[in-house]
Amino acid sequence: MLAAIAHSALAQDTLKLAIGQRGNWENAAPELGQKAGFFKKHGLVLELLYTQGAGETLQAVIPGSVDIGVGVGTAGALGAFAKGAPVRAIANSMTGADDLFWYVPAASPIKTIKDANGKTIAFSTNGSSTNLAVLAFNREFGVQAKPVATGSPSATFTQTMTGQVDIGWSAPPFGIADLQQGRIRIVVRLSDVPAFRNQTVRLMIANTATAEQRRDAIERYVQAYRETLDWMYSDPAAVEMYAKKTNMAPAIIRQSIDEFQPKATMQSDELKDLDGAMQDAVKLKFLEKPLTPEQLKVFVQIPPK
Repeated sequence: MLAAIAHSALAQDTLKLAIGQRGNWENAAPELGQKAGFFKKHGLVLELLYTQGAGETLQAVIPGSVDIGVGVGTAGALGAFAKGAPVRAIANSMTGADDLFWYVPAASPIKTIKDANGKTIAFSTNGSSTNLAVLAFNREFGVQAKPVATGSPSATFTQTMTGQVDIGWSAPPFGIADLQQGRIRIVVRLSDVPAFRNQTVRLMIANTATAEQRRDAIERYVQAYRETLDWMYSDPAAVEMYAKKTNMAPAIIRQSIDEFQPKATMQSDELKDLDGAMQDAVKLKFLEKPLTPEQLKVFVQIPPK
């Protein structure tokens, strides 16, 4: 009887999540894992809120409207913490820069990012990794493209194909079919900036109150998330489930994963090249100065495996 009562109490533990970019493979683990039973196994029920990007996700976490934010740009999270925002890093979301790309319609005169002077270039929301990227493109390639917040990949696609913005952005698998059909051309990828190739570009954060007062729930969430990732990369049923959710062909999903999102990029255990991430955040004015070792010990609260 005591075991049944304990299990019942555990099963009622609810966490509210804000997730950027619905339909992105990187951010699909909470929804897929919940459907597959991994979070239930750890006594968790997830309430999922989808946002237009990392900026909106961060703003939902800061006041405690949600407990956890998934896929938040590293620079934006660091900058918010440095300004006193109650956020803690609880896991890595994306390592490296293979997944994000910027494109133009096939008929565009823009051939490479070096043709972008005076052109508009899309990013999702302020403080996101795509926001950091477009600023980095200007610095890295010596151009003066005009950043424009366009929201999700689907909203961005509409704006790009109708000429409202010159260069759009996307996260696979969105856009893969259009690339195959020759409707769009890639002009630059985030991986074209060397500093981002082995760096944590997005992470998961928790509101400080949740991180401190509900530590056990956070640890169970991260464990279930890790188990979900293992399943997503080993069981064809995960791809089939995701394909149905996104209404995309499984073959396109598999190509997207193989080319843009190998499992190593989605490891959740360690924030990679945090020193480099802080240096980039300072250069691009997300941070005034790097966090001290003492501040990092407070900010980084990743549960051990």
